[in-house]
Amino acid sequence: MTDGILTSDQILAAAQDVLRRYGPAKATVVDVARALGVSHGSVYRHFPSKTALREAVTQRWLDESHAVLADVMSADTPADVRLRDWLAALSGAKRKKALDDPELFATYMVLVNEASAVIDRHVADLIGQIEQIIATGVAREELAATDPAAAARAVFHATTAFHNPVHASGWSRPGIEDDFASLCDLILLGLKPRRRE
Repeated sequence: MTDGILTSDQILAAAQDVLRRYGPAKATVVDVARALGVSHGSVYRHFPSKTALREAVTQRWLDESHAVLADVMSADTPADVRLRDWLAALSGAKRKKALDDPELFATYMVLVNEASAVIDRHVADLIGQIEQIIATGVAREELAATDPAAAARAVFHATTAFHNPVHASGWSRPGIEDDFASLCDLILLGLKPRRRE
């Protein structure tokens, strides 16, 4: 039930609860409205369609999952440390969501596959953050990359097994942390500035 003016945040929180309860195949806007004690028209005033609501729920989940990245981005640490910390924060956030609430994570996997524009923007933002770390590192002569944007894409795609939800089934296997550390070592070795003879 709402207590006065219905907000988008209240709707998104209710939609998340409804999705957890019914799953993405059965959850409807009417179910969300019922959970809030309002008419479905009230929900549609904030979100013009079921698709828009589901995309907003997906965006909210992605934003919540990756809030920790802002702390890493604002840290004034050497670029190699920041890049490793950023990759660890990204994979850790995804793993936490998958392992702490597998039912809701499965629901979000369905939503993520539906919301391609949301995902495309999200991936572009993540790659942009990696590019910013690498470019800063190049400017400080802490990293070497002739094309920070290309290097960022390569780093993102190389680490897919540790952050792309498609690979979630392997995130609890023994040795995953060691594999992640080894990959980070390899990436950072490739970005290490070479000494000039």
